[in-house]
Amino acid sequence: MKTLKLPAYNLQEVLIVLIIIGILLLLALPNLMPLISKTKSIEAQTQLKYVYNSQTSYRYMYSKYSIDLNDIDFEAPKTVKENGTSNYVYEILSATNNSFKARATAITDFDGDGTFNVWEIDETGAPKQTVKD
Repeated sequence: MKTLKLPAYNLQEVLIVLIIIGILLLLALPNLMPLISKTKSIEAQTQLKYVYNSQTSYRYMYSKYSIDLNDIDFEAPKTVKENGTSNYVYEILSATNNSFKARATAITDFDGDGTFNVWEIDETGAPKQTVKD
């Protein structure tokens, strides 16, 4: 009876490859952290633009801006702490007949430095980053 020998890798070769991949990840990760933070901030900008559009519609109907997110039919997405996908909490800071200010505050520290990202929008419609993470 003839035995068939298949080419394969041994355990040592596989472990060496995994160690090399781990080292490459450790070298690349610090360079990728700003990109990760920037990508997650797009969520805040998108949701704040939605708040701006909703506030503008509300002002056309009632001649004033609303202080309540429910009045403008804005339902904030569930945060990661609530088993959702959102990394920000949303609030309206102030609202008058002619102006409003809304804020998105990060609930996770994207780069681990203790600073949480904050974005704001007002009646001009341009989101501004007030605290950079």
